[in-house]
Amino acid sequence: MNNNQAIIDMLRADMRDEHAAIVQYLQHAYALGESGEACEIEGIARDEMRHLDWLAEAIVDLGGDPDMKRGVVDLEGAGPIDWMARDVAAEERAISQYEQHLAAIDDPKIKRLLERILSDERAHHGDFEALSDELAAEGDHPPTVLEARTANDASPAVLDVLQTGVEHEYTVILQYLYHNFVMPDCEVGRELEMQAINEMQHMGWLSEEIADLTGHPRMEHSRLELKGSPAEMLQADIKAEKAVERVYTRQIDELDDEDLKVLIARIRDHETYHAAVFEDLLEHVESSGEAGTQSDEPVRTDESKPPESQQRFTVGSLMKK
Repeated sequence: MNNNQAIIDMLRADMRDEHAAIVQYLQHAYALGESGEACEIEGIARDEMRHLDWLAEAIVDLGGDPDMKRGVVDLEGAGPIDWMARDVAAEERAISQYEQHLAAIDDPKIKRLLERILSDERAHHGDFEALSDELAAEGDHPPTVLEARTANDASPAVLDVLQTGVEHEYTVILQYLYHNFVMPDCEVGRELEMQAINEMQHMGWLSEEIADLTGHPRMEHSRLELKGSPAEMLQADIKAEKAVERVYTRQIDELDDEDLKVLIARIRDHETYHAAVFEDLLEHVESSGEAGTQSDEPVRTDESKPPESQQRFTVGSLMKK
């Protein structure tokens, strides 16, 4: 198959499933707490993040629009062993889909990329099977329905601060990554990507706080501002940062927990920095004459390296590493 739109449609489906896998695996890692198994699962989630990035780059190279929607996240199961079984099943679905797409696509560059991703997915399948065996050998895993976990020991005000923060961070991660994918100026795109990585770290900190309270972080995002010219995208990003800076400032004044105040203040200061960076980027695109370039058919100018060889985001840390 050499039809670009058909290939783009398949890669967009793959993006949705990678997105779902990231969220599913991170939820399981947070629920397991501080453990070797949690660190291994986080590492697998980072692999899926790289896959998402590569797929988006390939879609843009083909003249398509990356898909920031999410596939099905399976958070059912009665505890860690059941969660691993569901992660094994997710990898089996991914392997099957990538094999089908490889059989249908003739483009050598796309086939090379999908073969690379498929290699990871096969390894992940074995990793989750091994993790299941490890958890079974440890024993003493009381039944826990992840979706039903609530932070019973946390005040509603504290939980609201944390959950609101997770929602914001998840939203801007997706928004900044999309703007990076479609931004005509690659230097601007890379800077957007770096700020998205920092937001991933924030989401990890906040989610861990919820998990430490025996709660379940809700990874749902609010409205994404995706389309527009480079200037319009950056204006939307500045607006998002300034809005959350005000929210975090208000929350700091309302909190009694000193450790949480310190964490929220640190995140708030990062958001202030992000807004200033985006204002500099906006000034740059306006002065370079690219401010009005529309992104409905996104084109990136840097084609010096194939997606699989680029040093793209590794997430740094979602769990304080």
